[in-house]
Parts: sequence; structure tokens; C-alpha cells
Amino acid sequence: MSSQDVLRSASTLASYNVLLQVMFRVLTFLLNAFTLRFVSRELIGVVNVRLTLLYSTLVFLSREAFRRACLSGVSGTDHSWRQVINLLWLTLPLGVLWAALLVAVWLWLLEVPDPQTVPHYGPAVVMFALSGVQELLAEPLWVLAQAHMFVRLKVVAESLAMIAKCSITVVLVVFAREWGLYIFSAAHLVYTGFLVLCYAVYFIRFLGSEVAAKKDFPLQRVGDLLPCRAAGEPLVDWTLAKLTWSFFKQSFLKQILTEGERYVMTFLNVLSFGDQGVYDIVNNLGSMVARFVFLPIEESFYVFFAKVLERGRDVKSQKQEDIALAAEVLECLLKLVLVVGLIISVFGYAYSHLALDIYGGSLLSSGAGPTLLRCYSCYVLLLAVNGVTECFVFAAMSQQEVDKYNFVMLALSVSFLLLSYVLTWWAGSVGFILANCLNMGLRISHSVLYIRRCFGSTQWKPLRGLLPSPLLILALAVSAVVTSLSEVVLCCDGGWLLRLVHIGVGALCLLAVCVAVLVTETRLIQFVRTQLLPKYRQKHT
Repeated sequence: MSSQDVLRSASTLASYNVLLQVMFRVLTFLLNAFTLRFVSRELIGVVNVRLTLLYSTLVFLSREAFRRACLSGVSGTDHSWRQVINLLWLTLPLGVLWAALLVAVWLWLLEVPDPQTVPHYGPAVVMFALSGVQELLAEPLWVLAQAHMFVRLKVVAESLAMIAKCSITVVLVVFAREWGLYIFSAAHLVYTGFLVLCYAVYFIRFLGSEVAAKKDFPLQRVGDLLPCRAAGEPLVDWTLAKLTWSFFKQSFLKQILTEGERYVMTFLNVLSFGDQGVYDIVNNLGSMVARFVFLPIEESFYVFFAKVLERGRDVKSQKQEDIALAAEVLECLLKLVLVVGLIISVFGYAYSHLALDIYGGSLLSSGAGPTLLRCYSCYVLLLAVNGVTECFVFAAMSQQEVDKYNFVMLALSVSFLLLSYVLTWWAGSVGFILANCLNMGLRISHSVLYIRRCFGSTQWKPLRGLLPSPLLILALAVSAVVTSLSEVVLCCDGGWLLRLVHIGVGALCLLAVCVAVLVTETRLIQFVRTQLLPKYRQKHT
């Protein structure tokens, strides 16, 4: 597969992933707004912070390192898929070990919620852990699908799973509210079960078919999906195994950075369960666009960079057309996330109070909710830039560089936890976002230095993507002033008519910003049209 083919496939994957994330977040958004009317803040806090943290920790630590190593390794021709499949099946016993350890911690070391307010805590912990182990059954199939760009499989599987989860949650919340945590535990088990079922059914039908033969798929039988030793070769590829170990050490630290505030809330009890619930709702609302756009782009273009770049080799010693393409894509991606992040930061400040009031009423719009969302709007900009820069860096680093970066991640993890505790004690829940901003800034600095060093002696300057045009900066600055004044004068105690006027002011300002982007960022517009919009790309490739 040529570099251009890889780019087209990665772009298609990113496009569909964005659509998938939009659907997920809209459903989750509506589901949270619905459940807020039926369950307590304490119950939401336990589900969305403590139990979700158990699940995400188990799954991330069990599979993230394997995903990164195997998707990087199979880009070459010197790795056997038989050995890759065997290596990926190690995620299951690893997940069982993590499940046993984490369930013990969650049940016996952490504070148990009041059973009158949050019933059935113990069984819910076990069920969330089981859902994580259940999802790992599909891990070899997921990596196969990602490596061969089976875009529609991921979209269909995760769509059906999310629809099933939301349907069960709504029905049980309405008709069996007394079940408490059983509602969300059962829904999560159904979600992971649907994922595994969809991947299994697809590959059972696909393997051995004419379509698989035409695509020269490396596996022929369903039995090839199970672990077994091929004649004349080791059980696993030890090069990939060592790279997996390097990523595993890094993934442990990255998980602390990603979910650091949840760990602080869970283990240090700096917020009540009710406050945790409000913080998590605001956090999810603030990260919606980040999850819509930035995460799918990061996941998809990591595959692109991993396939186009030769890990650990100097850019001058690689194919120059591949390096040129990688540099151009990196520059456009940086410009894209920068523009979107700036727009979110500017308009998020003036519309946080209104958004929370519409979404959850006074439960969210009173107290620290609006301040939290304003701070998160600024954090989204850092989150966006970091996702793309680390996406490139992790695909380009050698194993030795990955090992060295683990020490950097260790220092960042320790500093983040300390900052979270100190800043939360000083500024309440806002302290979590401030600590995230500081650490994200340090991670961006490291990645930017790596990219500059990587391309420093070449003609390509992808970091120019971090420099917006003067006209765009002016449009954003004017919009920030106008919308802030509009909020003070028109929002949010003057009735719906004034609120609609406030929304209209924001819409006009956003239109002006979009015009500035269309006029000044022509390369970015061309990249989005030709690479990220599937219908347009199909007509022009």
C-alpha cells in the first residue's frame, strides 16, 4: 500500500470516527440530561467517576501498549500475523489479573458509598470489571480491523453497542429506579458484549470469503484468530514484545495523566460524591468537541504516521516523498486542531453559563459549574494540540526513545498528582483543570522540541501549523470581547428572548471567524475537503 493510499485510508478512518464520536457523545449527552432528572448527583458521581475509572484503568492498562506496538510493527513486512495474534491474546490474562487487583482495591481500600443513597455498590464493582475483561476478547479482532482499515466495522459495532446501552439505561431508569447501580452495570455489560459479538460475527463471515481472498488477507480460517504456534517460528515476535513492554511502562504513566483527577478524587476524597458528579458532567460537556474531532483524528493519523514513518530512523535516511507527505499532513493537522481549539476557547467562555443552565438547570449552572466549564474551554485548546503532537512523536520514536520518555512521563505524573491535590485544596474542583493545563503544556513542549529536532535540518517546517493568521487572531479577539459583553448585558436572568439575542450575537461572531478562516487558511480548507470529507474525496481521487 502506497503512502497516498495509507493517507486516504487514515483520512477515511478519521472521518468515520468523527461521525461515530459525534453520535456517541450526542447519545451520552442526551442520556445524562435524561438521567439527571431521575437519579441523584451522588449516584452519577459514583458511576461516572469511580466505576468508570475502574473500567477505563483495567482496559487501558491491559491493551493500550499492545495496540501501539502491534499497529506500529505490522506496518513493515518482517512481522508474522500469527505471532501478532498470539501476542494480542495476552491482553486477556493480563486483564483478568488487573480485574482481580482493582476489584480488591475498589471494594476494600476505598470509601464505600452510603447504601441508602447509592445501593448495590459491591456487585456493581464486580460487573464493571467483568465488562472490561469481556471487551478484551475482541482485542485481536480490533487490531486486525484497524491495521486493514475496516472502517465500517468499527462504526457499526460501536453504534449498535451504544444504542443498546442507552436503551437499557433509559428503560431501567424509568421503570426500575430502585435497582441503583445495577442499572448502569447491566448496561455496560451489554455494551461490551455487543462489541465482542459484532467483531466476532464479522470475522467469522469474512474469513474464507471471496472478499478476503481478493484483499490477500493474511488469515484464512476462523481458527487462525485463536492463539497457536506456527511451525518453525517462535510463539510471539520478541521485538514486538519488547516494544510492547516499553509502551506498557509508558501507558501506566499516561493513564495517570489522562485520568489523574479521577484518581485524586477517588483515592484522596477531596470532593464529595455529589461534587464529583457535577465535575464529571461538566468535564464531559466541556470535552464533547474534543472527543468529536480531536480523539478520532489522533487515533486514525497515528496509524498513518506509524505506517509512513520508519520508527527510530533519521528523516534524511527515509523516503523523502514519505517524509514530505508526513510533514504536510502534520502541519495541516496542527492548524486544524489549533483553529478549532481557539474557537472553543473564545466562545466557550461566554456561553458556559447558558449551556449549563439549558442542560441541567440550576443543579449545574449555580455554584462552580460555569467557572469549571470556562476553564475547561481553555484546556481543550491544549488538549487538541497535545493529541496531534504526541500522535506524531509516538509513531516516530525508537524503542530507546520511548524508554527515555517513560522517565519524563513519570516526572509529569508525580507533578500532576501533587499539583492536583494542592490546587484542589486551594481552588476546589477548578484546581483539577489548572493542574491538567500545566501538565499538558509541559507535554506539548516536549513534543514540539522533538518535532523541531526531527525536521530541524530539513526544508519542512510542520510546526508552522501552530501559527494562526493575523486576521484570524483579530477576528477571535473581537469575538471574545463582543460575546463577553453580550453575556453580561443579556444573559442569563432576563428570560428566553434575551438569551436568544445572546445566542444570535455569538452566531454572528462565529460567522465572522469562519469567514476569516476561509479567507486566510486556504491550505487547511483544501486538506479538510480532500482528506476529511469522504464524499468529496471519493469524487476527487
